Amino acid sequence: MKQIAWVAAAVAMSVVFPQGVKVKAQVGLSGQPPAYLGFDRNDYPGEESLRLLRQTFSYTGFWLNHPPGEKANTWAGKRRVLESAGFGFLVLFNGRLFAELKTVSNASSLGKSDALAAVAAAQREGFPASSIIFLDQEEGGRMLPKQKAYIFAWVDEVTAGGFRAGVYCSGIAANEDGGLTVVTAEDIRKNAGGRKIAYWVTNDACPPSPGCAFQPRPPSPAQSGMDFAEVWQYAQSPKRREVASGCPRNYHPDGGCYPPRIDTEKHLQVDLNAATRADPSQGRTH
Repeated sequence: MKQIAWVAAAVAMSVVFPQGVKVKAQVGLSGQPPAYLGFDRNDYPGEESLRLLRQTFSYTGFWLNHPPGEKANTWAGKRRVLESAGFGFLVLFNGRLFAELKTVSNASSLGKSDALAAVAAAQREGFPASSIIFLDQEEGGRMLPKQKAYIFAWVDEVTAGGFRAGVYCSGIAANEDGGLTVVTAEDIRKNAGGRKIAYWVTNDACPPSPGCAFQPRPPSPAQSGMDFAEVWQYAQSPKRREVASGCPRNYHPDGGCYPPRIDTEKHLQVDLNAATRADPSQGRTH
């Protein structure tokens, strides 16, 4: 995801990686509840990388449609392979940009139709009912009426389809006229009208982020500054220098965040996430 950075035909795989390789949750800093480390990226990392990735991560992002800026979705058909490798899931649907919404009425219609597409894709991939599908809201700041109409129509239709709705959005304060600031996650939550929404917030500024850090005790999502967040994306690839310039020198010189044990020449950059569950979308079937 490149917001603020995001995160092929199905091929049956008979190889099952050892389930004994597990990343255990650790009690977070400052006495926070346990947190679990995961990653997301636009492109599927390939079966050959799954065993090594599983030694570090509990879960992975999983796109239901084309990721931002991409012409294909290489995650399609890979859910069973990933589950067999021991991963939990962050299920994602790429939402519309403001320029596509046109009017409030059109935004609401698009929200409903996109939600139906998200539900159909989740069912086709085999995600169980009640799994959380996160809407990728790439644009930050205060949500305008068309954006709210789209988001809440999408949330309502996903919920009606038997799944739980979540939103991926900014957890960073954006400046407004008059010296005011607004945080997108707080703005959506404040205007949600009682809707039950899971929040995946992104805040890669240091602090509170530790940067591209693979800590034995991952930070709690509440340490993002949003105490209601279930997931915190705390590092993006490539590093957003305008936001993360104060971070430790733990990014690669090219600005990427690379997972341990995998050769950087493979250019397998990842975004890092901390979650309250090892399977944040509850997308596993066993």
